[in-house]
Amino acid sequence: MSLTSTLHLSQGAFTLDLDLDVADGEVVGLLGPNGSGKSTTLRCLAGLTAPQQGRISIGGATVEDTADGIDLPPERRSVGFVFQDYLLFPHLSVLDNVAFGPRSRGLDRKSARERAQHWLDRLEIGELAGRRPRHLSGGQAQRVALARALVTDPDLLLLDEPLAALDAGTKASVRSLVRRHVADFSGAVVLVTHDPIDAMVLADRVVVLEDGRAIQSGTPAEVAQRPASDYVAQLVGLNMLRGSAREGVVALASGASVHVADRSIAGDVLVAIRPEAISVHRQRPEGSARNAWPGRVAALESRGDVVRIEVATDPPLAAIVTPGAVASLSLHEGADVWLSVKATDLDVYPA
Repeated sequence: MSLTSTLHLSQGAFTLDLDLDVADGEVVGLLGPNGSGKSTTLRCLAGLTAPQQGRISIGGATVEDTADGIDLPPERRSVGFVFQDYLLFPHLSVLDNVAFGPRSRGLDRKSARERAQHWLDRLEIGELAGRRPRHLSGGQAQRVALARALVTDPDLLLLDEPLAALDAGTKASVRSLVRRHVADFSGAVVLVTHDPIDAMVLADRVVVLEDGRAIQSGTPAEVAQRPASDYVAQLVGLNMLRGSAREGVVALASGASVHVADRSIAGDVLVAIRPEAISVHRQRPEGSARNAWPGRVAALESRGDVVRIEVATDPPLAAIVTPGAVASLSLHEGADVWLSVKATDLDVYPA
């Protein structure tokens, strides 16, 4: 493992209690709502915030052990850190920004600048070496920050919302570039992001934090298909219901119920419903649909070739339809509708 860590930290009403291990060459994405502990975790790993209890090993070296009084400063940890707002030194050129790390570790000026130029060239911004940060675009500044993090050949790379400040047009190209370089990186990578696309594209494994604790871990596909919290379900666009299952019927806390195909599952469960699996009608649907609910359209949101419809019903649900369906059904905010979904289209699993 490039990273093994056990972290416990209390700050006011917030408590971080997390075990996080990352293998060589693995990219782990930390997902979670604001205040869940994602950035605090990165700061502890980097040595910028000290846990009250815990142990951190990076590249086989113990850098933090509260029991033994070990607390190495950031410059003595083999860590590269890309901050959300880049934190480039405004008074230094791009080249000297990147050379700062090797220089602070004792490399002579000429060798440090040669290494820095090598990384600028690798990230396709070698011609920007003489510029100051204020003359860079967001995408260029992001590449400089990544070069500065990688130039010291760290065992651990920390990425804190690395694409959050970029516009949509720049984000795709920089995401692709980041993906190429983290794929070639031999150490451990911990990525903090709110963007599910970043997590799906960049991460090998996703750890979901809520209230300072890991509530779910798995591949991006596993987490997206079976979210363990409302936050993750909303993030990936799924409807998620909680209830108690018995003989193919899930009783919800509201008093409503949902019929599922799996009659063997029992006890507390989560039911995931893809918005695309929900049919929208203006009248009660005919036939044998056992899951059908009346409701009222609360909002319509165009998403490229489809429209997402939020419906106030019991339970509240979101459906995905085509623009043609919106027109043919005369859907609008306040319209009365019926929703239906087949039991076979529901994914039910233990809570």
